[in-house]
Amino acid sequence: MPKDFSRSLRVADQIQRELAELLHNEIKDPRISQITITAVEVSRDYTYAKVYYTTLDGQEKSNAIERGLEHAGGFLRSSLSKRINLRQVPQLTFVYDKSIERGAHLSKLIDEAIAQENK
Repeated sequence: MPKDFSRSLRVADQIQRELAELLHNEIKDPRISQITITAVEVSRDYTYAKVYYTTLDGQEKSNAIERGLEHAGGFLRSSLSKRINLRQVPQLTFVYDKSIERGAHLSKLIDEAIAQENK
């Protein structure tokens, strides 16, 4: 196995897949119905994990979504402990990922600049 694909990256990838499945199939909270897990970063000792998410609703509803995710955090962590064989399941911290919105905004600006240039 290549050295650049460390165990912490594999654990983060597994957590991302399991959380996406749990959010899609198990969580019934309407605040977190349309979110996407974009990335997971796990600390070196696997005690903490930052879960980056984005939503189709934009940043306007991100506070309500984050409260919903924090409320469901205990259930998600206990469900992860049943699905992933780790000595200690990381404590989950949810962070809104602005990169997709930023990319869409930059793309829009580029399209506007090209349209202005072609006039």
